[in-house]
Amino acid sequence: MTEKGEPVEYGELNILYQDEYFVAIDKPAGLLVHRSFLDKHETQFAMQMLRDQLGQHVFPVHRLDRPTSGVLLFALSSESARDMNKLFIEGTITKRYLALVRGFAPESVFLDKPLKEELDKIADKFATQNKAPQAAQTQFNCLHQATLPIPIGKYPTVRYSLVECFPKTGRKHQIRRHLNHLSIPIIGDVNHGDNQHNQFFREHFALRRLMLFATQLSFVHPYTHKPIVIKAPLGEDMLSICKQLGWPQQEKDY
Repeated sequence: MTEKGEPVEYGELNILYQDEYFVAIDKPAGLLVHRSFLDKHETQFAMQMLRDQLGQHVFPVHRLDRPTSGVLLFALSSESARDMNKLFIEGTITKRYLALVRGFAPESVFLDKPLKEELDKIADKFATQNKAPQAAQTQFNCLHQATLPIPIGKYPTVRYSLVECFPKTGRKHQIRRHLNHLSIPIIGDVNHGDNQHNQFFREHFALRRLMLFATQLSFVHPYTHKPIVIKAPLGEDMLSICKQLGWPQQEKDY
């Protein structure tokens, strides 16, 4: 939705990879993967849009949160969906994200912190409310840091980092929650982030979104047995921010 409450028209989806078994798109931030009764007002969904674009059914094999952009993989049959799901369950697929965070991130840290399942008040009304925390591991690597001479709160400057994220498990909002635990929340995260910095970012950079990008998906193809690497671009808006923060301005550098 736009700031005026109007639905966003996304247009044709950008296909990043396609063969006879799978297809991957660059999902825009804000686009739901599939229809949900929690968002009855929405009229566009990645799964239906891709189905119409290809003229055939598609089967989601993993998920991206609505505000996250980047590589989203679908299968072209129920059989290939089953076999790809098996790779996700076995943990043999590598998922790489980039996150713009508040503060200076550590150079490298592997966080092994179980997470209690986040339940929705409506969708999970009848779900078990007191499940034990689930295992969750993420590798974080700091790629760039920047300081701007702008005071926010009690600090005379603002600090930001670009962090490479490799989730080893797939818990709900895992990257967001793990980064918040490290006190370097993602810019634009309204649930786990810093609202002062979110507002500053909207005003200073004129960009309203969660700054989390699913940039790469790597796996060994279950049928051809060849290594597959699917990449999604950061986009001009993010590259413009990188320029303003003094970081590399070329897509190849990320």
